[in-house]
Amino acid sequence: MKLYTINTGYFKLDGGAMFGVVPKSIWNKLNPADENNMCSWALRCLLIEDEGKLILIDTGMGDKQDAKFFGHYYLHGDDSLQKSLALHGYSPDDITDVVLTHLHFDHCGGCIKREGDSLVPVFNKATYWSNAIHWQWATQPNDREKASFLKENILPIQQSGRLQLVPVSDADPLANGYRTIPSGISSHLSFIIVNGHTGAMMLPVIQYRDKTIVYMADLLPSAAHIPLPYVMGYDMFPLTTLQEKKIFLAEALAQQFILFFEHDPKIECCTLQQTEKGIRPHHSFTLAEI
Repeated sequence: MKLYTINTGYFKLDGGAMFGVVPKSIWNKLNPADENNMCSWALRCLLIEDEGKLILIDTGMGDKQDAKFFGHYYLHGDDSLQKSLALHGYSPDDITDVVLTHLHFDHCGGCIKREGDSLVPVFNKATYWSNAIHWQWATQPNDREKASFLKENILPIQQSGRLQLVPVSDADPLANGYRTIPSGISSHLSFIIVNGHTGAMMLPVIQYRDKTIVYMADLLPSAAHIPLPYVMGYDMFPLTTLQEKKIFLAEALAQQFILFFEHDPKIECCTLQQTEKGIRPHHSFTLAEI
């Protein structure tokens, strides 16, 4: 098995929305805001080479939206999905499977591109993985969340005939106790199901050498979100997120998991430690250093 960090650029979001009830006087020390109260965040994906497959976890936000859209989110930096794949000797045609933790635009926008008047898959030989609960959540969105679920990112996946749904049941969510479910893709890949941020988000769990790496998606978008009260204003069910964080962090500390952050602008991975203030980051490092 080989693992590769795939950087697809940076974007900006409102700092208050990202840190919820935490005052700016505190969070601004962690990720300083610009004059518009916007903070930069990474769009960091993960590539897994295993069992004859090339598995991409999330795809960033892509570049097919219009100028008005990017005027809100300020995509910046020199990285892109295709450039990062090429750095490791791969192209989109090499990808066999695309795992979508959830279908918010900054996680799945890179799946689909424009060809003339058509919207087509970027990874035209890949199987795309979601789950039925989240797919319904995304295609029949509530009024609060629908701005994050863009039909041009989602419906073409199904229309391509390449969508596969991981079996998920009501017994699976983390709030019912820690457990993983098989991915159906690789024997070294499973999922944790969480519901605080959005319905049935999947956190990939990778068994790598003698270590367990968890791709945190938006349960812990950055290392700064490890303290329990640091819950995003974007989360649909903040108290559920809080409970999920408690359960996960206790397990991650006990089992010495490595956390891989999708949105942290500086820290790719970290381990955890117990402190007087609760569970906090311990050592930080890049994926290549594992």
